[in-house]
Amino acid sequence: MIMLVPLLPLLGAIIIATFRRSLKGNSAGMLGTLTIGSAFALSVMLFLGHDPATGPQIAHLFDWIHIGGMNIPFAFQVDALSLTMMLIVTGVGTLIHLYSIGYMHDDARVSTFFALLNLFTFAMLVLVMGANYVMTFIGWEGVGLCSYLLIGFWYTTPAYNYAARKAFVMNRIGDQGFVLGLAWLFSLTGTLNFNEVFDKASSLDTATLTGITLLLFVGAIGKSAQLPLFTWLPDAMAGPTPVSALIHAATMVTAGIYLIVRSSVLFELAPFTQDVILYTGLITALVAATIGVFQNDIKKVLAYSTVSQLGYMFVALGLGAYSAGLFHVTTHAFFKALLFLGAGSVIHALGGEQDIRKMGGLKGSIKVTYVTFLLGTLAISGLFPFSGFFSKDAILAHAFDRSPVLYALLLGGALITTFYMFRLLFLTFFGSYRGDKHPHESPAVMTVPLMVLAVLSVVGGLLNLPHVFGGHEPMKHYLESAAEGVSSEYLHLSATTEWTLMGLSTVLVLLVIFIAYGRFAKKATLDPEADQLSFFPRLFARKWYIDELYEMLFEKPYGWFSSKFSSIGEDRVMVPLMNGAGRVTQKAGQVLRLVQTGNMSFYLFAMVAGIIVFLIMTLYGV
Repeated sequence: MIMLVPLLPLLGAIIIATFRRSLKGNSAGMLGTLTIGSAFALSVMLFLGHDPATGPQIAHLFDWIHIGGMNIPFAFQVDALSLTMMLIVTGVGTLIHLYSIGYMHDDARVSTFFALLNLFTFAMLVLVMGANYVMTFIGWEGVGLCSYLLIGFWYTTPAYNYAARKAFVMNRIGDQGFVLGLAWLFSLTGTLNFNEVFDKASSLDTATLTGITLLLFVGAIGKSAQLPLFTWLPDAMAGPTPVSALIHAATMVTAGIYLIVRSSVLFELAPFTQDVILYTGLITALVAATIGVFQNDIKKVLAYSTVSQLGYMFVALGLGAYSAGLFHVTTHAFFKALLFLGAGSVIHALGGEQDIRKMGGLKGSIKVTYVTFLLGTLAISGLFPFSGFFSKDAILAHAFDRSPVLYALLLGGALITTFYMFRLLFLTFFGSYRGDKHPHESPAVMTVPLMVLAVLSVVGGLLNLPHVFGGHEPMKHYLESAAEGVSSEYLHLSATTEWTLMGLSTVLVLLVIFIAYGRFAKKATLDPEADQLSFFPRLFARKWYIDELYEMLFEKPYGWFSSKFSSIGEDRVMVPLMNGAGRVTQKAGQVLRLVQTGNMSFYLFAMVAGIIVFLIMTLYGV
């Protein structure tokens, strides 16, 4: 049964790709959804039948690499951590596939789209189910390749191709760190199987573990879009909206979080790396939040929100609160998939329009989309009793336990999130309509997934209900058997302190909602163009000029060197070398063809002469 979970999406991708020209109507979408839905059903069955106390289940397919001391099996591992990720990937993935049937209905390449979507899901399942680092790396590279193909799916637009290349290149930068970390780890332990590596971790010195974990973290930075490699993620909005939901909510961007939680044994022994993770996540969360305030593309707002929320997850990992980080991964998958699919429903209703300045007053025209989008906005804002309240509060509580200053900074970032999310909500759905389209509600195949995700966004907090609410943190206890770092988590706060912190954040979130309502719902204040803003707002609207900085430091010098080396290497070296080789060959041919006289006696003489030369060489050992 374990093998069937990744095999079903792979079979779906192969079948759809093979028969893509003959699949008519919604056939490709229905087949793709069926395969992912079946994988989800199998994941649920594995979850219900799994006892964390018995340890991981290993499904060994065959011995893949066996060279010298390297023994890498092609095997899948099912434990509490992989099962949690499998349920997120296949569950949310099924809803996104179902939604895509309606969203991509009129696309000429819909079959190719669903084949890639299935292949993407297969790669992500390999990533989270692999029993060793090499299997994880296969899935890691697979989702990178599929993301390139899906982001650039509408390849006739040059800007979309650029976005796809940018995502691919920036992920490859991070992947170099991952590969070097694995090579270093293997050179010291002689294995890359998870259990064997973790058993030998305590024998490694702190400096070595710090180097290895920093390299692994570089890989996580690229895949999970943290500073300085986060700029690819907002540009990934070039792909169809379901792709944005799949990449940003349930799959690719969570890969870095999964890698660190899976390797928590190593990271727990490298406190310096944990501090690097903590402050990288903090800076990323705050920078992305400030950028999100001034975005006018409905998908770009959500993209920078994703980068910011990923920052909170990394803060949790840096604090050693692995279950809190993974809990936020889960709730974020619910409400962020809901928000992206809701944005897609708005775009669908407006015939492709994505600028929120040309929206407004839509709550009466697309009521289901409005209500579900509102619930998703409340969830990401961390308002009680929505799922985001519980997962974000868990991270904030651990932050306060470390430092009140850290808590204040993270709370400030959370309030900025509330502000720009309600700015997005109010400018899109409140006031009067400012566009020229005729909005209409999306079909049921698109709205039903929104409803399901809305319910999960409301009740998702029950998955890890804290003690102060009468819960027993079931998700944390479930994960303890699979991630050793989870068992060492401990919160040194009294119940009174926790209640005070939750009350403070709730009051401040309500205050920010009230401010946003007065500014964007009543008067629909529209920000001027970036060039007309004052210094700091212009800095945020221009995304801190990070793209321009990278262009100046890397793109332009690389382009200049490429053009110079092209003119030198191509014109002065390769072209003369190739022409010279051709001339030499031609001259040699002209000389050798004179030997072909057609005289039989000459040919016999040449054969005898050749035999004599060969014998002499043999006798004298030449």
